[in-house]
Amino acid sequence: MADVTLSSRRATVTIRRSKADQEGRGATIGIPRGRRETCPVRALGRWTAAAGLTGERLFRSVDRHGRIGEGLSGAAVAEIVKRSVARVGLDPARYSGHSGRSGFITQAAMSGADIGAIGLHARQRSIATTRAYVQSAAALNNPAAKSVGL
Repeated sequence: MADVTLSSRRATVTIRRSKADQEGRGATIGIPRGRRETCPVRALGRWTAAAGLTGERLFRSVDRHGRIGEGLSGAAVAEIVKRSVARVGLDPARYSGHSGRSGFITQAAMSGADIGAIGLHARQRSIATTRAYVQSAAALNNPAAKSVGL
């Protein structure tokens, strides 16, 4: 919780260490508040209020009785993703904890976001890494193919 700040305009998240930052220099990411029900800032505010979280771990287990438990491991997050996609009829073997990041990059590219801005937000050191994701998105949303008018 100490690494998250919520405001009326955004959530600010500090990532202290990651796979791309083994030295632990850290990075701060801003997540703007959306207008839809799917807004992650709104969901984060609801979760912290409902769970009564203050200085503890942000993402925690919840048992079948609604009791809040310990912080989640990376493996637990991956399992939650797999169970969630299975519930909507998708193959869980094709998804992991990384799927959210990958999906963000793909959707940002399909929505026309600048490749540099995407890479900066995703904390990717190399523009080549971001470009690989963006090229996959471009194949799905190619304006040249749309212009044919089929």
